[in-house]
Amino acid sequence: MIKFFKNRIKIDMKKLDINYAGINYEERAAKIGVKPNLIHLIFKSFVDECNSLLQNLQNSLEQKDYEKIKSYAHAIKGTAGNLQLYEIYEMAKEIELMAKEKNSDFAYNEYFEAIKNAIATISL
Repeated sequence: MIKFFKNRIKIDMKKLDINYAGINYEERAAKIGVKPNLIHLIFKSFVDECNSLLQNLQNSLEQKDYEKIKSYAHAIKGTAGNLQLYEIYEMAKEIELMAKEKNSDFAYNEYFEAIKNAIATISL
């Protein structure tokens, strides 16, 4: 599991390079308690929802609207956590916490790009 630290400005980009291309969907279905024939639909819904949330998050980052940043990061965190995509969960959690504190020094864009890139690796 990746560990992120509160108020950390310098980040190790290798820790943000997440690849979900090798997800075993049948195992994931069993772990989260869904029927195997539904898991691809669930992941497709996750990717579609996150793409919309990421667009909104990007707009909020550009505007430095910390309340909206916190809200969109929280939504991504929740859906990623439900699917046990813990790396995305942790990155979104870090964005949420930093936005809650209105931390202007945090590397929001790097975490945003890492989440976006990680989601793009999910094979449907």
